[in-house]
Order: sequence, then structure tokens, then C-alpha cells
Amino acid sequence: MRTSFVFSEVVTGLRRNVTMTIAMILTTAISLGLLGGGLLVVRMVDKMQANYQGKLEVAVLLTNDVSANDQDCSSQPCSGLRQSLETTSGVETVVFENREKGFERFKRIFEAQPELVKLARPEAIPATFRVKLEDPERADVIVREFSGKAGVKSVDDQGKFLDRLFNVLNGVRDGALFLALLQALAALLLISNTIQVSAYTRRTEVGIMRLVGATRWYTQLPFLIEAVVAGIIGAVVSVVGLVLFKAFILDRVLGDLFTSGILPTLGQLDVLIIAPILFGVSVLISALTGYVTLRLYVRL
Repeated sequence: MRTSFVFSEVVTGLRRNVTMTIAMILTTAISLGLLGGGLLVVRMVDKMQANYQGKLEVAVLLTNDVSANDQDCSSQPCSGLRQSLETTSGVETVVFENREKGFERFKRIFEAQPELVKLARPEAIPATFRVKLEDPERADVIVREFSGKAGVKSVDDQGKFLDRLFNVLNGVRDGALFLALLQALAALLLISNTIQVSAYTRRTEVGIMRLVGATRWYTQLPFLIEAVVAGIIGAVVSVVGLVLFKAFILDRVLGDLFTSGILPTLGQLDVLIIAPILFGVSVLISALTGYVTLRLYVRL
């Protein structure tokens, strides 16, 4: 098989159907870009679960009178609540955080938003027991036993907040993957149509080649390579697009959340990690679609 001839046919086919080739590349790039976006969300959720799993706490917020008058938790009902928490089954540690320490924590968390810190006052921050459990899944025990007790304003389970956040992120991921699936379907149809048009425009040359003894595989291979090349170019465009999206949009929109540590930072390394997946999917889809189209719809 003459390699130079095969690749010259590939170049000829891509140039002859340039508009359809560009449309196929762009559709593939959009599809892979949405897939890459979904995979980035998956990496973010995985990082968040790894970061927060061992840090989840139950916050027992105390009433305003206790927060204002008992700075070291030495009087009732604060001391009694601490003792009850420490003796509750499944509790690993109990840390008392008075109003001043709570305000310092607040300033550290929101140091990237100085306007919000300026508006806040220590009087708005309640004293808090931060309870770490041996099993974070049993946080409902603390919520049930201590809600409504004397001196307790409310009991917040951080795990429920994270569950809501994970649900939002998973919804974004599912939406991106669904749109990627629709775009992939459009890409499949474009690949199939492009191959059929390309084969039709070169039917005379291919017919002559078959008459002089060329095998069916030899005449079909250029069309198959055309689809793969267009798919690879689409993958390159999608990876470049993800890099630019991360640098100029994602970092600006979610920069404060990344800086404060609420959301784990996504670096360019995360994009590069999913790049091989996008290239693999692109090659697989392009090659498989091209092969099926040639076998079912094109007689060369």
C-alpha cells in the first residue's frame, strides 16, 4: 500500500469538502468541550469530597445571651452543653469557639471579600460548639438531641449544605453531559454525511482503482482517515477552548470561591488530565462512525 497516495487522497478529500469538514470539526469540538466541562465538574466534586470528608462538623450555635455573657463557657447552660456533647456516643472532639474567635474565622473565610467583612460585626456571630464526629453520616443524632435545648439557637449540619452544593454541581455536570450527547449525535450525522459526499465526488477515481485490482479496504481507508483527522482537529480545538475558558471565564467568575477555599481550585493540569480522554473519545467516535458508514452506505 502506498502511504503517500493514501495521505494525498486524505488531503484532497478534506480540501474538496472544506465547508462540511469545518462544520464537522466545530460540531465535534463543541461536543467534546461540553464533555470536558462535565469531566471538570466531576473532578471538582471529587476534590471537594476528598477535602471535606474528614473536616465535616456539626455546628451547635448558642443563643445571643450565652454568646455575650459567657466567653469561656464556664457557666450554665454552656458548660452543661459541652459536657453533654463530649459524652454523646460517636463524638470525636468538641471545640468551643466564642464570639471573638468566630468573628476571626469569619474574616479568614471571607478575606477575599473585604466589603462583606467591613459590614459584619462581632455581635452578629454567635458562640459555637464545633463537633467532629467519628462518622459524619451520624450528624442527625446531634441535630435531633440538641435542637431546642436551653442555650442552643440552632444546630447546623455541614454535611447537608455540602449535599445541596454537590446536587447543584451534579446537575451542572448532567446538563453538560446531556448537551454533549446531543452534539455528539449531530457530529455523528455530519461525519457520516461528509464521508458519503466525499465518496460520491471521487466515485470515478475509486471505480478505476477497483478495476485495476485495488482492494476495498485500500479504497475506503482515505475516507476513514479523513474522519479521524477531522475528529482529532476537533479535539485540539476543544482542549484549547477549555484552557481559555478556564483561564478567562471560570477563574474570574469563581475566583473568590477558589481563593476562600469554598470550592477546590481547578488548575490547567486538570484540563490536561482530561485531554487524553477527549482525544480518545474523538478518535473512537470518528473511526467507528466512518467504518459503519462505509460498510452500510458506501459501496467502493
